[in-house]
Amino acid sequence: MNFVTLNNGVKMPQLGFGVWQVENDQATAAVSKAIETGYTSIDTAMIYQNEEGVGKAIKEASVPREELFITTKVWNTDQGYDNTLRAFDESLERLGLDYVDLYLIHWPTPEFDEYVDTYKALEKLYNDGKVKAIGVCNFEIEHLERLLKECDVKPVLNQVECHPHLAQNDLKEFCAKHDIFVEAWSPLEQGGEVLQNDTIKSIAEAHEKTSAQVVLRWHLQNNTIVIPKSVTPSRIEENFNVFDFELTADEMSQIDGLNKDRRKGPHPNDMNVR
Repeated sequence: MNFVTLNNGVKMPQLGFGVWQVENDQATAAVSKAIETGYTSIDTAMIYQNEEGVGKAIKEASVPREELFITTKVWNTDQGYDNTLRAFDESLERLGLDYVDLYLIHWPTPEFDEYVDTYKALEKLYNDGKVKAIGVCNFEIEHLERLLKECDVKPVLNQVECHPHLAQNDLKEFCAKHDIFVEAWSPLEQGGEVLQNDTIKSIAEAHEKTSAQVVLRWHLQNNTIVIPKSVTPSRIEENFNVFDFELTADEMSQIDGLNKDRRKGPHPNDMNVR
């Protein structure tokens, strides 16, 4: 496993396991398999409605809690200072934990303009020792600039949609400048056409790897934190086996050239669902 050091000194696995769209009753088995495989970073969220299932897997795991890195998120309907503090306590109870390693704002929902107050609640949780680190998801540069100006604790990361067809180059450059990691959700484009791309397939063949493993390796070598999701045991293992090969500079460049700035999910400025 590769680890990154966040801007507050906390170490985080660079490869984690995501549980978006995993049913609560499937989450326990999926997370248990992931931990058994070697994943120690698990990414969930209130809106996924599987925090209980994730918490059960954590409780049953042979790996000590302090060796796991657990992330969850505050949903749009719970934004605002007091609401966020309440939502965090509810997530903690569902997970059955005393603390989480990382707490994130799920979307900025700029139309409602509450993300600064929400982030200030995250700062309180951080200062009170209830979370080891705080950050955001789906924040554009203008949202990050506002947090950096109006808040005290710099986000450790920004979790955004990122894959070879949406490289997020401008956002990555901004985040790198401010010592904020980029974490990729949908790193495999939700199993989309990027995995059928001839360039990716050719590189995979050269390394005797799968297309998914090549794309994950591209993320890792770009210094991106990545959280692939699967409920299939063989794919959970496949996605983990990406540390025994390295892409060449030319192969990295070829994959970089696939960028289309094309999203599978909504643009953050348009995601104002409550």
